[in-house]
Amino acid sequence: MRHITLIAGARPNFMKIAPLIHAIQKAQRAGEDIHYRLVHTGQHYDRQMSDTFFEELNIPQPDANLGCGGGTQAEQTAAIMVAFEKDLMAHPTELVLVVGDVTSTMACSIVAKKLCTKVAHVEAGIRSWDLTMPEEINRMVTDSLADYFFTTSEVANANLRRCGVEENNLFFVGNVMIDTLLANRSRFVRPSAFDELNLQPQQYLMLTMHRPANVDEADKLQRMMHEIVNHVQGLPIVFPIHPRTAKIFKDLGIEDPNLHIVEPMGYLEFNYLVERAKAVITDSGGITEETTVMGVPCITLRDNTERPETCTIGTNELIGTNPDHIKPALDRLFSGQWKKGGIPPLWDGHAAERIVDIIVRK
Repeated sequence: MRHITLIAGARPNFMKIAPLIHAIQKAQRAGEDIHYRLVHTGQHYDRQMSDTFFEELNIPQPDANLGCGGGTQAEQTAAIMVAFEKDLMAHPTELVLVVGDVTSTMACSIVAKKLCTKVAHVEAGIRSWDLTMPEEINRMVTDSLADYFFTTSEVANANLRRCGVEENNLFFVGNVMIDTLLANRSRFVRPSAFDELNLQPQQYLMLTMHRPANVDEADKLQRMMHEIVNHVQGLPIVFPIHPRTAKIFKDLGIEDPNLHIVEPMGYLEFNYLVERAKAVITDSGGITEETTVMGVPCITLRDNTERPETCTIGTNELIGTNPDHIKPALDRLFSGQWKKGGIPPLWDGHAAERIVDIIVRK
């Protein structure tokens, strides 16, 4: 393949697209005849959720921004499909490469296949088996359409084989999210909050929550926050609040001297704090991967995970969405009983190079 269209739509995509762009540029410098076009669907339109990532991760400005932010799931999917169809018809390509599991991933895959264009899915095959999660539907639809499958683990490989994916289209390459982490670890930026809150390494916790199962019910969110705040042994909790969570949180009146609500952070600042935290409490998928590689204990407020290797190999533990499970997990953390964890195979910083090498040969 010589001509590729890369799709980015939401914050998790940017960390996965960046190493692919850098690997393509490296291949070009080595004399490979490969070209790319970057399309930003505009699914995330808040500056802190999108634009800063292009600057921090050294991604060139996109060739097109489709401006498809906002709306319901159906409205956004439709807007992306309409806009990307026009873009792809105006700029034909040999391969549309999508990453992850956001709405843009699914929508652009559908458009590409209907225009008889091959699709490659980076981070293919991961499954939570929970169809209440929009991301799971996005993954399943994308993998049902893709031509090439780039995977992060043997678990993902097994999932795809069960779905009938042929072995010669299945490529275990590692994790591009970790490519970005390792490439930028020395560039993490100390945020102003670190000094303003007088934080000390290993003496604070990071918290993120945004999933509907945790934040949409006010009573449940209040109970969760009560359990967290009251069982961290007085340590500061830094909570970069997701816009989705902020709308609900402000009406609950939850306050505590050790709970510090801050604005969403850029990639380099956020991971500076994660790397130095005693632990992370989250309902994110990507953060569980990053904490595994950085060796930081991770408590995940979810009933399932599409990244089981972060639990079986890494530092992550899935404790569910029942607030009563928070105290026992924190007790294990503070008693020094948390597992040390290891790093899954091929999470070594070279996944994107493997992907580009394969694409060049196709």
